Amino acid sequence: MITKPDKNAVRKRRHARVRKSVFGTQERPRLNVYRSNKHINAQLIDDVEGVTLASASTKDNEITTQSGSNVDAAVEVGKLVAKRAQDKGYKLVVFDRGGYLYHGRVKALADAAREAGLEF
Repeated sequence: MITKPDKNAVRKRRHARVRKSVFGTQERPRLNVYRSNKHINAQLIDDVEGVTLASASTKDNEITTQSGSNVDAAVEVGKLVAKRAQDKGYKLVVFDRGGYLYHGRVKALADAAREAGLEF
């Protein structure tokens, strides 16, 4: 009997494939998105140094939505990560969707970050 690989294993393979070409630098860090069933996280990463420059999550106290797993929460995280990035002087980023489809919460986070001033 052949079993299907789980969705997360497929996502990780897709993300590894995309990461070959998506790379963050000090001048243009990588905006990485991770979403779970309950929360969504966004990080600005400098891959040269291997450090996180700024981050935002639905676990942060500044996020006001009750549920961390809906589009409204993703919009707030996108605005918050863009604000924190701009406070540290970053405006240009490379978007890394983390192997997820560009739809729903991931798209909402990206659109909110663009509206808040990040360019990618």
